[in-house]
Amino acid sequence: MQIKLKKILTFCFMALLINAAMAQTKMKSKKAKKGLKDHYQSEFKIGAAINIDQIFEKDSLAKILIKKEFNTITPENIMKCEVIHPEWNRYNFDPADRYIDYGQKNNLSAVGHTLIWHSQLSPFVAKIKDKDSLELFIKNHITTIASRYDGKLLGWDVVNEAIEEDGTYRKSIFYKMLGESYLEKAFKWAAEATPHSELYYNDYNIEQPQKREGTIKMLKDLLAKGCRIDGVGIQGHWSINGLPYDEIEKSIIAYNELGLKVMFTELDITVLPNPWDLKGADVNQNFEGSPFMNPYPKSLPDSMQIKLALAYEKLFKLFIKHAEKIDRVTFWGVSDGNSWLNGWPIKNRTNYPLLFDRRYKPKLAYKSVANLKRKNKYP
Repeated sequence: MQIKLKKILTFCFMALLINAAMAQTKMKSKKAKKGLKDHYQSEFKIGAAINIDQIFEKDSLAKILIKKEFNTITPENIMKCEVIHPEWNRYNFDPADRYIDYGQKNNLSAVGHTLIWHSQLSPFVAKIKDKDSLELFIKNHITTIASRYDGKLLGWDVVNEAIEEDGTYRKSIFYKMLGESYLEKAFKWAAEATPHSELYYNDYNIEQPQKREGTIKMLKDLLAKGCRIDGVGIQGHWSINGLPYDEIEKSIIAYNELGLKVMFTELDITVLPNPWDLKGADVNQNFEGSPFMNPYPKSLPDSMQIKLALAYEKLFKLFIKHAEKIDRVTFWGVSDGNSWLNGWPIKNRTNYPLLFDRRYKPKLAYKSVANLKRKNKYP
């Protein structure tokens, strides 16, 4: 009888141990499934720009990672004029439709990028010679595209990069023919075409004092004219050799004071030298194949991995500090292999600006960003 009781107690004890082990495994598994979007769910949305292969689900590793880590997406190129509107009377909606479907299927908030931009225009736009035709193009382009996706997009980058470095208006084809009035018309036509999606202004270097001042003036003027503008996107293409943390903080505060949502829309940190960092360098000079300009062709040294991780950590500490003002942080690309910085401003380089390496594995930089929240919320 005593032996039987011992066996029963032993069995019960073993069962408790097994159940505890299984529960612990489940907890670990649950923790492992958490991505950046989960760690930052109470602060701001976390997004990535995705390319056509990812939209068409040709990249199986990216498909898993995007769904796990992000809750918002931006299309890298397929909604830009040269792709979506190749001829005056012809639109190419298939890639954009697939992008919308991809977002809906994976529970990702999709952003539209971009309606009016001076770059990557279809060739027919450059041939427009009179003011009325250009205005008609802008109206038709915005109305046709924005109305098609009304309510299916979180928001639109309505106008992209309209300000020069000195704070004046960019002398684009739109400004040269229509003056600053094209901005007001673009936002008003967008508001009519897509009342159920947010409207944004998006630009790079608008954290820098002169350009910030010019951007704030432009936004104030547009708001005073009755334009609906819901947010401003600071692109965030920065260099590891000089992130302007103080100016970034001032900009978050300044744009928020306009009553606008603040977003970081195209975040990446280059670890490579830029031509304009060199004293007396000609930006147009061909540096292709130069070992000096492509110092890490095979892998990023540990010392640089640490430097990049610390830069991202400091940046995200700043974002967390102002989380109530920030609506979204979007990386420009999913992994280092997808980054546009491998081909710009110099072609055929190997850059490492994002949180995931070329095999979609999290880098030290990823861990530094995740750990800022993991320590507080997921011990």
